[in-house]
Amino acid sequence: MINPMNWPVAVLGLPLAAATAAPAAAHSVKALEAKLLERETYVQMTDTPAPGFTLRDADGREVSLDDFKGKVVVLNFVYARCKDVCPLHSNVIASIQERINATPMRDMVQFISVATDTEDAPETADIIRSYAARFGLDPVNWMFLYRGLAPKDGSIRLAERYGLKFSYTEDGDQMHGVVTHVIDKTGVLRARYHGLRFNPVSLVMHVNALTNEHDHGAAHAGGVSAAARPTGGEPSAADNPLIAGIAGAGLALAAGVYLFFRMRRKRVG
Repeated sequence: MINPMNWPVAVLGLPLAAATAAPAAAHSVKALEAKLLERETYVQMTDTPAPGFTLRDADGREVSLDDFKGKVVVLNFVYARCKDVCPLHSNVIASIQERINATPMRDMVQFISVATDTEDAPETADIIRSYAARFGLDPVNWMFLYRGLAPKDGSIRLAERYGLKFSYTEDGDQMHGVVTHVIDKTGVLRARYHGLRFNPVSLVMHVNALTNEHDHGAAHAGGVSAAARPTGGEPSAADNPLIAGIAGAGLALAAGVYLFFRMRRKRVG
């Protein structure tokens, strides 16, 4: 089983303390992203408005992506009832959050997990209400959202707008790619970290650079903020061969891990 806490605490030759020490100008953000592309096999840099959403938390309160303007958002999608890949992804998110919250970035970064469950909504709310304690996620800047009163496939449709593909096992469980999305302070989707094998410190350094970046959103639509732009134009996996290839690989990984755990459970039984 993957233990995210065993990953190194430095990347690109810099200790984490140095990575969070100085503000980042726009050119230095681009330079860092270029370095990350060289070092990280599973990162995809993007520069498009993030699809907007309004979902609900476990207590029924509406939460929108627009609520976090001015913060960097780390977003992922999980099937809350999953017992295989999604818990591993949640462990990775907890590892990243722990590193970020040990720095002044804590108040500048919001973590959001979105449940893609289509099952009974009240039961889903009960599951996500206890999720933070199970995985060591800190509610101070992390929240778990779900579709609430929206159609049962609402969260899946949102995930698909972020480029994820879904399939279902014979038992009815969901399988989808494992992706950690990074959204900048202006609502622009800046990166997708695919799978579980990227170095979490790379993402921490990227987030730190984005917390110090200024006026990136002004380059979009002649100064119109990213959140004010229509969100339906985000390219899907079907529209972009690169996204399709990486998404397909992520789905294959999810399927492989699912089958591994399924066979393991059968042997134990």
